[in-house]
Amino acid sequence: MVAVDPKTVERWISADRLPHRSHRIRASEILRKSDGFLWPATHSDRASTSSTQAELVHVYPSRSAIEPPTWLQLVAQAKERIDVLAYAASFLHDSIPEFMTRLAERSRQGVQVRLLFGDPNGQAVDVRGQEEGIGELMAARCKLTWVYVTPLLAAHPIEARRHNTTLYASLFRFDDTLLANGHTYGSSASQSPVLHLCRIPGGRLFTHYLDSFERVWASSAPS
Repeated sequence: MVAVDPKTVERWISADRLPHRSHRIRASEILRKSDGFLWPATHSDRASTSSTQAELVHVYPSRSAIEPPTWLQLVAQAKERIDVLAYAASFLHDSIPEFMTRLAERSRQGVQVRLLFGDPNGQAVDVRGQEEGIGELMAARCKLTWVYVTPLLAAHPIEARRHNTTLYASLFRFDDTLLANGHTYGSSASQSPVLHLCRIPGGRLFTHYLDSFERVWASSAPS
């Protein structure tokens, strides 16, 4: 817990008092919200800004610049959670044949795996296909991804949902490491930059993207 007097917490709420940074960080961990979300005034806090900047480990010029062994290493190193949010992420089964198998192995070993892929019949997938200039091929890619994913759901403790959401970034989370692959109009995700983030107490980037994943998860239908 935060380990402060209840009256202190009351002052945080009723008197709009700003908690000490260590208390803010602990509270944000417990509530699973960034301290900037809980206390907007901290957006200008130098320590928080420094922590946020430190979360950025590397910028890949494109997703295709990430070598297959890197993806497999991230899967192997995850101990608690693996989350994937994309439309199709067909590169995972096209370019990294072992990825789905390794994912299944990690789920059997106790890692919580959640997969969010686009609903092939959804409007969001159709719009994204038009924006990328590939039309119905986007829906076809989503269908193929579900062909690979569906058998895993019956044999392994993997959760998966179909989303019909406009995505501004594909997200790949491995414990406290997150790859955020931004989407740009008229270009495929594979051609767009990827932010390699590492969660740091007090930082906001990792939590910002993770909150997005949770919102899409909550609004999507189980497969």
